[in-house]
Amino acid sequence: MKHTQNLNLLALATLIALAVPVYAQQAAPKPEDTEVWSPVPAVVTPGATNTAAPSDAIVLFDGKNLNQWESAQDHTPAQWIVSDGTMKVKKAPGVGNIQTRQAFKNYQLHIEWKIPESITGDGQARGNSGVFLASTGPGDAGYELQVLDSYNNKTYVNGQAGSLYKQSAPLVNPNRKPGEWQTYDIVWTAPIFNEDGSVKTPAYATVFFNGVLVQNHTELKGETRYIGAPFYKKFDGAPIKLQAHGDKSEPISFRNIWVRDLK
Repeated sequence: MKHTQNLNLLALATLIALAVPVYAQQAAPKPEDTEVWSPVPAVVTPGATNTAAPSDAIVLFDGKNLNQWESAQDHTPAQWIVSDGTMKVKKAPGVGNIQTRQAFKNYQLHIEWKIPESITGDGQARGNSGVFLASTGPGDAGYELQVLDSYNNKTYVNGQAGSLYKQSAPLVNPNRKPGEWQTYDIVWTAPIFNEDGSVKTPAYATVFFNGVLVQNHTELKGETRYIGAPFYKKFDGAPIKLQAHGDKSEPISFRNIWVRDLK
């Protein structure tokens, strides 16, 4: 019996001795093991400045015309005012929100906006507008990123500039004074729906406001609702919409709008 035990111990020791070189070989990976060489990312030429459109962007407004825009109500040509390289909300009967002629799903959006220096009013009646990241119907249907003068202007925090309206307050308040241009850089991830209309994955938005992160891959609970809780309605791609809120203050201005479709 003792002889057998010795043989078994000898066999075990031999196996261990044989395994050690193999283990040692596996435990010493090479740098090349984790190098990925393809597919090679497409080359994109950046804009001359951080706010200029890169080479693969779709320019939605370059200060010249509204060819990329239509009425959100009836799809007729947009009737906002274009002057001095900007466009302004036009306050006239029958003129309301405008939206892109093209529908988008997931994208990167750059847009600049300005509250008039002569703004009056307070709270929500101080340069109110909105960027609807997906316009799912006429009126104010869709997912709204709030535009407002929030420089020394008190209102509910999930309704100030940089908020996903009535859902998520901005992380900080980086507003500039009225009369100065403000910038939104947005990454929008559209919701995905199951065949029965239920939500497979929700919508997310990341927003930089004047270069400052204010929404960090924020999950949306559904479409924007002025009254009541948000909820989802199935859609597949939608225009980007700009809001003509209808407050009595001087119209706000927009410029330099471009989008990168993220396939």
